Amino acid sequence: MEVILLERVAKLGQMGEVVRVKDGFARNFLLPEGKALRATKDNKARFETMKAQLEVRNLELKNEAAKVGEKLSGTEVVLVRQAGETGQLYGSVSSRDLADALTATGFTVARSQIVLNHPIKTIGVHSVPVTLHPEVEVTVKANVARSAEEAARQSRGEDLSIVRDDEDEDEEVAEADESAETEEAEQA
Repeated sequence: MEVILLERVAKLGQMGEVVRVKDGFARNFLLPEGKALRATKDNKARFETMKAQLEVRNLELKNEAAKVGEKLSGTEVVLVRQAGETGQLYGSVSSRDLADALTATGFTVARSQIVLNHPIKTIGVHSVPVTLHPEVEVTVKANVARSAEEAARQSRGEDLSIVRDDEDEDEEVAEADESAETEEAEQA
């Protein structure tokens, strides 16, 4: 089916372009969401009369999204989850969880705006893109940790996904003691 795009659609085209898409995509997404019109003679003429209004509306929405994007960019949200010793989460963090966390910090973000190709399944600080407008995309940080204390340590740059055994710590202490003894012996 051929449709006329009423706004920019990622990986499809710019506003005003006539593109060929699969029938289901047009019927189930583009047409109901108001992102496109069927490419008929009447609709082409109607689009030409609406073009100026659509461009003005698109520019306003883009500017508004850019302002929100400046405030949202670089925002870090903390998500406390249960995880194993290796840092593997028992569940996962989805776009819904991120949208709820961003809403709690004062930003209105729909979960459809969060671009999360795969759910987050490990602890750590993850960069997550958020599409506020087809032409405005910002990145937020999702700090996934076992506790608020761990989240603060991860924010400072510590890598908590490394498994540390008591034996490793004992070996490090022994090595530090040996190096201190050899330094004392060399100075004497």
